Amino acid sequence: MEGIESRDIIRIEDDSIKRDIDYVSVESPLSIKISSKDNLDFSLGLLMRTPGNDSDLIKGLLYNEGIISSKSDIIEIIENTDYNKVILSNNVEFNPQEHNRKLTMTSSCGICGKESISNLIHLHGPELSDNIHININIIANALSALQNGQNFFSSTGGTHACARIDISGSLISIAEDIGRHNAMDKLIGDALNNDNLPIREEIVVISGRASFELVQKSLRAGFPIMIAIGAPSSLAIDLATEHGMTLIGFAKKNKITIFSGSKRIQ
Repeated sequence: MEGIESRDIIRIEDDSIKRDIDYVSVESPLSIKISSKDNLDFSLGLLMRTPGNDSDLIKGLLYNEGIISSKSDIIEIIENTDYNKVILSNNVEFNPQEHNRKLTMTSSCGICGKESISNLIHLHGPELSDNIHININIIANALSALQNGQNFFSSTGGTHACARIDISGSLISIAEDIGRHNAMDKLIGDALNNDNLPIREEIVVISGRASFELVQKSLRAGFPIMIAIGAPSSLAIDLATEHGMTLIGFAKKNKITIFSGSKRIQ
């Protein structure tokens, strides 16, 4: 399976020692270059990711950073193993200075290398729907759907996941990556590619903590509800509150903590 490799290991348990193999998530670099209407190439940086669905990853990243607003803004993605070039439509006004990164984006950081997050904070998405209401049973279904859809995690224990969930708690789509922000970009890139943006009455469920960058990407896509297995950060809560998003943390099948937007929870 792409994105998973085997490694020789030694297992030690109590007094036993055993040589074996184990499966691990792949972490490898992807260089992204953008060609705009002036025919100049600009490097967006080096992204550490789990290979697989790279096209969705790139489309989601460009959408979430406000570089594109629809899939038609991309004429072509020239794909190679560790290097992708994006040809933007002449309609796209691309300002390299707004998206300049001076460091490699590691798998643990989605905004590393950016000199300021002000552009991301003020990057607005669609109006969030108030027509979706869920209860603890739907949340339990959503958590089960996330867990059952994590094929990479089941094999390696080393990936994050983000999932689109419908109002019954059933899985629409899921994306996995060693980086949680990459998983969100892949999820939104897939939705963009299938003309599912903006999101209206859906839930996004994430396998880890709710950081500012994940809330920002979810707002950009239009998710009215985010459910996180882990804790939210202070800035994530403030951003969700400002935009009227329902943000749930520490989610379990029979227990949740609501940090903002309780009006959507029955």
